[in-house]
Amino acid sequence: MAKSANLYARIEPEIKEQAEAILNALGIPASNAITMFYKQVILQRGLPFAVKLPEPPLDLNRMTAEQLDTELEKGYTQMLEGQTIPAKQVFDQLRGERNV
Repeated sequence: MAKSANLYARIEPEIKEQAEAILNALGIPASNAITMFYKQVILQRGLPFAVKLPEPPLDLNRMTAEQLDTELEKGYTQMLEGQTIPAKQVFDQLRGERNV
């Protein structure tokens, strides 16, 4: 079938540029990516990905004693297994420093 329908959408320029840079690296024209998205909407009979709010970060004030114990036990186990990062490295990363 010949492509004859037009789609006009307004999006933020920065989002468009970032997405198109990725699509260009993949060798996929934006119009093909949009067509692929629409085909997936049809196949899935809805959005082809989950649309949900992210899990909130852990909040000590909202945790039960059991949840706190579980999280502390996880941290202790990670420490024993050497799955830790020095505090200086974490703070350097948070500050955007690359001396890691």
